[in-house]
Amino acid sequence: MVLYQPLFHTGGCGYYLLGSVQGSRKIVLMRQFDAQIANALSESERAVLFGGVPTMITAMLEADAAVPRDFSSVQAIGSGAALASPELIRQACDRLGCGFFNVYGQTESSPLLTASRSTDPFEDLCETVGQPVSQTEISIRDPATNGVAPLDTIGEFCMRAYSVTLGYNDNPEATATAIDAQGWLHTGDPGAMDSRGFVRVTRRVKEMIIRGGENLFPAEIENILLEHPNGAEVAVVGVPDMRMGEAAAAFVRLVTGAKFDPSALVAHRRADIAAQKTPTRWIELDEFPLTGSGKIQKFVLRDRWMAGEFG
Repeated sequence: MVLYQPLFHTGGCGYYLLGSVQGSRKIVLMRQFDAQIANALSESERAVLFGGVPTMITAMLEADAAVPRDFSSVQAIGSGAALASPELIRQACDRLGCGFFNVYGQTESSPLLTASRSTDPFEDLCETVGQPVSQTEISIRDPATNGVAPLDTIGEFCMRAYSVTLGYNDNPEATATAIDAQGWLHTGDPGAMDSRGFVRVTRRVKEMIIRGGENLFPAEIENILLEHPNGAEVAVVGVPDMRMGEAAAAFVRLVTGAKFDPSALVAHRRADIAAQKTPTRWIELDEFPLTGSGKIQKFVLRDRWMAGEFG
């Protein structure tokens, strides 16, 4: 295991580090993530797992395009923290010739709640976070009543397991809010479960854009834009709009050598979903602001927009 995920993050420490120890696997620990070095070590150390958050997978594939490596030892590609786009899944599987899986979790659950399998249908890999992991109960609950929601009905994603935290340090109020009297951890994420037990985390409430009274979900827009051959990374963020309340701003990093052409991206976008879901602001970036664990900091993009940085 080449471990380049930060150890201050539950994924790096709880999932990758302790999971490797439990499986008696060798760990090669990197001081910090560097895509080229991660690829080189994966080749030289014959790593069996490739992955991380989607931005890491994207960076490693781009580094491989510049300096190809031998990934024949890799048995699976794993992703977490955010759903990988269909295009990224296709690119990774085509390049490495192995299966893909994604996971969903929280620090408070130590961390995994659900996981998919590399043998799951492609649609499930793209649209769900898999099924509950071992010894874990998942319940989609009505926020108003805390009762169980019907199948395929959106409610709050809740879980119960031996791995749930006992509470927040010296903060009983926050503990009581997050963990109810029946022991259910309330994640705060809306989701739905189908009859097979596959869970869809439908959106992050904080990221939802309300444009003229209509709800827009950034992940849906981002996945379409990433299907365009010039799109390397995309983040869709809600920004203030005097007429509509909010507008969708698309921050785009292009593949090397591509020309920034918003009209082409709009045309590509309009071919797939409704016109009102098309971003009205387009900004090209050379790189995205990232958290320490490699996730795009959308709030930073919004703050920079509000400060007038993008004109």
